[in-house]
Amino acid sequence: MNYKGKAHKVGEHIDTDAIIPARFLVTTDSKKLGENCMSGLEPDWAKRVNPGDIMVAGRNFGCGSSREHAPIAILGAGMPVVIGHSFARIFYRNSFNMGLLLMEIGDDVDKINDGDELEIDANTGLIRNLTNGEEITCPPLPASMSKILAKGGLVEYVKERIA
Repeated sequence: MNYKGKAHKVGEHIDTDAIIPARFLVTTDSKKLGENCMSGLEPDWAKRVNPGDIMVAGRNFGCGSSREHAPIAILGAGMPVVIGHSFARIFYRNSFNMGLLLMEIGDDVDKINDGDELEIDANTGLIRNLTNGEEITCPPLPASMSKILAKGGLVEYVKERIA
């Protein structure tokens, strides 16, 4: 799985209510949720995002309540990947279940600036910053997680396995 897009950097300890505020939880439509992604921090934040862009987060991204809507909103905004220093555990699992790739890179997140052009090879764990030439590596995804993502999330993966 390869990805290429512009980095949209967000801060540390961003909770699920900031990712998608409760007032927007009346739907599971990814497009509608995506239009309001990150609006808990900045109204109209998602209008800066183009399909394929990449969110870059600080420490403990996705903390707070267990809210499947948060990864759906990120995907709905057009971002298939979040690179982060670290992720809240429930958000981490919810993201893969919904089909959102997360890559945890620790302090190397500081090598990425807002607006940098990134290229990602999830199979090898290689992140190339095309803007500044930095290369960041993290462990590649286990095959089991890659299969879930390839199907668009856990529900579709299980449906195929049962069939």
